[in-house]
Amino acid sequence: MLRELPSIEELLQAAESHGLLGDYPRERVADALRTAVERSRDELLGGAPAEPAEELVAGDFLLREAANALELESRPRLRRVLNASGVVIHTNLGRSKLAPSAFARVEQAALNYGNLEYDLAAGARGSRHDHVEALLRGLTGAAGAMVVNNNAAAVLLMLAALAEGREVVVSRGQLVEIGGSFRIPDIMRLSGARLVEVGTTNKTHFSDYERALTDDTALLLRVHTSNFKVVGFAEEVPVERLVELGRSHQVLVADDLGSGALLDLPASWKEPSVASSLEAGVDVVSFSGDKLLGGPQAGILLGTAEVIERLKRHPFARAVRVDKMTLAALEGTLLLYQDPARARREIPTLRYLERGPQETRRLAKRLAELVEESVASAGIDSSVCVRESVGKAGGGSLPLLEIPSHAVALRSGVEASQLEAALRRAPLPLIGRVAQDELLLDVLALDEEELEEVANTLVWALSQGRAEEAAGD
Repeated sequence: MLRELPSIEELLQAAESHGLLGDYPRERVADALRTAVERSRDELLGGAPAEPAEELVAGDFLLREAANALELESRPRLRRVLNASGVVIHTNLGRSKLAPSAFARVEQAALNYGNLEYDLAAGARGSRHDHVEALLRGLTGAAGAMVVNNNAAAVLLMLAALAEGREVVVSRGQLVEIGGSFRIPDIMRLSGARLVEVGTTNKTHFSDYERALTDDTALLLRVHTSNFKVVGFAEEVPVERLVELGRSHQVLVADDLGSGALLDLPASWKEPSVASSLEAGVDVVSFSGDKLLGGPQAGILLGTAEVIERLKRHPFARAVRVDKMTLAALEGTLLLYQDPARARREIPTLRYLERGPQETRRLAKRLAELVEESVASAGIDSSVCVRESVGKAGGGSLPLLEIPSHAVALRSGVEASQLEAALRRAPLPLIGRVAQDELLLDVLALDEEELEEVANTLVWALSQGRAEEAAGD
């Protein structure tokens, strides 16, 4: 049978290979065929091949194996997934989805030349800040605005430009660590500013800040702990009092909001808005573009005209600037905020966070119907029901918020953890969760048009699981 294996040149000359050679370079096709032939040779020599020996040496089988390998290699590493985790701003899944109108602007910017840094009226070089600065000022009332590539970069630029070589006073209870083990003290060290900690983990008083002020103090920094909360015997100084202290000592006040909300959120969420910080009189405020704002990854800086101009002139500003596609996506998102009702309807993050249990129950019931129909037509035995669930904002936002939701719970002959793993390997991966030996598919961050795709992916994974169990038996 080994002598029956065709040569690589024979396979390349076969009519069936013409399609592969049209899609991939000849050398890549040849490499994939070599791998397929070597695998068949190893199977034959092993004495217990998974396929019949005649199949393993057939040219069409080897070409099919090579085609599958090439398709797998060429599949995008950054892929679309279906989010049935119940976490809306899922950092590992790319945080916020863009509104369709914002994506349309990204597509236009990506496919064409544009006036990124060109003033069309003057026929001279322009500034990339101009494309969103007026929008941000109009929406927030800030005198100045600029955008960098994320909020960590915004904080780094703010500290370097305003406090390099000088002291920055921060409450110990606000020395947060964000995802990936990036910590406020580390960012401060990189900026060249010197950290002065005041208060304790749970309580910081106005007098703590007062006593910390020296002639070398450049900045009073408040960091909103958007990814954790200290509850119980806790106290912190309102930003209005910090502004009062800063004004009396000619010290700037900065507010790192982390998530940042442009619209009024329910009072029970206890999330400070961008407007409230600016109204309090802070000199500069920073927040993310891809969290509660619901736009692209970006760090947004708002403040006085003088402070923002200092940030724009700092050398770090070029290192952390955003590209044309980010600006296009942010502009499209901010335009929606000019009509708050439209923003709530069209920005996915806002729409998902504000979904009520009545809507999630309806979506879950529809998903359950689709799943039952799909598994029945595939001849798969399973138990499907709708359960109440609790969703999360995620992305380091609103850590205590529990969002009433609903999920489809499924039990089958395939173990729940095995099924969850198969869903992640699907052509269109589906991210769910396992609880008490059930697979749970939460609908909080799913759109109606995605429900059928969820059902199809589930059937694919169940079929894979049954095949794997049969092979194991």
